[in-house]
Amino acid sequence: MKEEHPIVQNSTELYHPSPETVAQANVKDPEAVRIEAAKDIQAYWAKRAEELDWYKKWDKVLDDSDKPFYKWFTGGKTNIVLNALDRHVKTWRRNKLALIWESEKGEVRTFSYHAMNREVCKFANVLKSMGVVKGDLVTIYMPRIPETVIAMLATAKIGAVHSVVYGGFSVEALHGRIEDSGSKVVITADGGNMNGKKIELKKIVDEALKRSGQPEHVVVIKHLGIDVMMEQGRDYWYHELMTLPMSKNGLKCETEVMDAEDPLFILYTSGTTGKPKAILHTHGGYSVGIHATIKDVFDLKEEDRWWCTADPGWITGHSYIVYGPLIAGATSIMYEGAPMYPYPDRWWSIIEKYGVTIFYSTPTAIRGLMRFGESWANRHDLSSLRLLGSVGEPINPEAWRWFYKIIGKEKCPIMDTWWQTETGMFMMAPMPAQPLKPGSATKPFPGIDADVVNAEGKSVPVGEEGFLILKNPWPAMMRTIYKDPERYVKTYWSTYPGYYFAGDSARKDSDGYFWVIGRVDDVIKVSGYRLGTAEIESAFITHHAVAEAAVIGLPHEIKGMAIHAYLILKSGNEPNELLIEDLRKHISHELGPIAKPEKIEFVSSLPKTRSGKIMRRLLKARAQGLSEGDISTLEE
Repeated sequence: MKEEHPIVQNSTELYHPSPETVAQANVKDPEAVRIEAAKDIQAYWAKRAEELDWYKKWDKVLDDSDKPFYKWFTGGKTNIVLNALDRHVKTWRRNKLALIWESEKGEVRTFSYHAMNREVCKFANVLKSMGVVKGDLVTIYMPRIPETVIAMLATAKIGAVHSVVYGGFSVEALHGRIEDSGSKVVITADGGNMNGKKIELKKIVDEALKRSGQPEHVVVIKHLGIDVMMEQGRDYWYHELMTLPMSKNGLKCETEVMDAEDPLFILYTSGTTGKPKAILHTHGGYSVGIHATIKDVFDLKEEDRWWCTADPGWITGHSYIVYGPLIAGATSIMYEGAPMYPYPDRWWSIIEKYGVTIFYSTPTAIRGLMRFGESWANRHDLSSLRLLGSVGEPINPEAWRWFYKIIGKEKCPIMDTWWQTETGMFMMAPMPAQPLKPGSATKPFPGIDADVVNAEGKSVPVGEEGFLILKNPWPAMMRTIYKDPERYVKTYWSTYPGYYFAGDSARKDSDGYFWVIGRVDDVIKVSGYRLGTAEIESAFITHHAVAEAAVIGLPHEIKGMAIHAYLILKSGNEPNELLIEDLRKHISHELGPIAKPEKIEFVSSLPKTRSGKIMRRLLKARAQGLSEGDISTLEE
């Protein structure tokens, strides 16, 4: 697949929305809204907050007295469930479908807002009966099934804090996250379906808990119906707990009134050190940010059927599968399995079957489906679609055009969104009523001030690559790194004091459109998932044959980036294909299949600075045949 340099070849290539798209858009003049918001950012966000329900209105929109620990809507009382469920079940929406779920095998389950609320209340009472109270941590390790959504909402409803761990993570990754969070309860399933295979999640939980005795209870959803070990006094079946009479009001549960700044969830994301960071988000500002963005960028209407293909184990799942669509009162589609199972038209068949109107996915998935040509998509009626979306990494122009032409039939604008786990909501994204450039995330969302700067923090000229920064706080921003506020300040706010450093490089063109290029730190984005180099290297070194390891990410036509590993073996170990296969299995076991290296190379030495830091930049340059640049710090 030919890669194109977007800033050079596509800065003037414009795709204009149709008159019909502009006429029905929630925001008909995005540029005017951006200009107006910039005049008074706090007034803009206060206006957006008024669109939601509050138990008590805030005293102050933004408290910046303790920078960079910004607080939003202080004094306000809310709970994300107040807006995601409670307000809807008091209106006609109680009978509207909130969720349509399809399993990989084709089973279908649906939940109206009334039914979803009933299940959430029942499970909230279950958690209460287990002693879970406001502020307690609950770990959720699940496949893409409705109970994942129910568990998240029930945890939030009673004021507890959830930590959702991606169901593709391994024993080691799960164990580390349970231990770090201090979870009181773990919620899991016997297993999940993926690509026709059964993933036995309960077994992974059992192994993880052998190394950590913290959780008091494990709740298990019977999804596959396979045999699992149930430890008496610790493990409980979800379906049995949900049929027990909690009280005479078992089907009701009052939503805990929370301060706007009370924690809602933590979500682990890889960093440049071996230990993943737990990003903390709160109830108030996060609700405002995700509601504003999904409403304006994806132009949600009451009659829409929304499908975000992500997993609730990642921030996209939190913001735009679970909370954002529910706050907006939308009908969401959730599909359990893989996009190419049993054939490469599974996604297109789901769009046709349910009349999906808005489809939000990743460049990795789009590139993967491109490989199979146009015929798989063309055999399905995709005429229900009116908007497409992209998330996870910059989308290359070739994939953008294929998505636009073959899936959108040249009538569906593509909302290419740039944001992070840390930001909680879209930072840059188009709106349907504005012209698009393939490969560009267009401009910052209203109320967001972004810039591209050099190492000294000065704005770079048009077309020049620099570092992407955000110059002002925003409501859905992370509040801190859980248990590590110093790392929060150092990682995000110390490179350019007063500004948030995103860790990405970018360019800005003469029209003010931003072109995000990729990570500048030691994080590798594989298929949209962030993996820390230190975490992968640490896993390699636990193998008996490995003395030292260095990993880099190199461009990959399907995954976006692929992991390449450089290993120094311990004396007495010889490189061979069997060892390579064993090392790949080892990494899969330690971190999960997503971390499997594309290539393993055995070397006698690694390029290091005099202080001992591995120069991954040098490895990357050599692998791509590029200039090595400044090597003055290289150890001889």
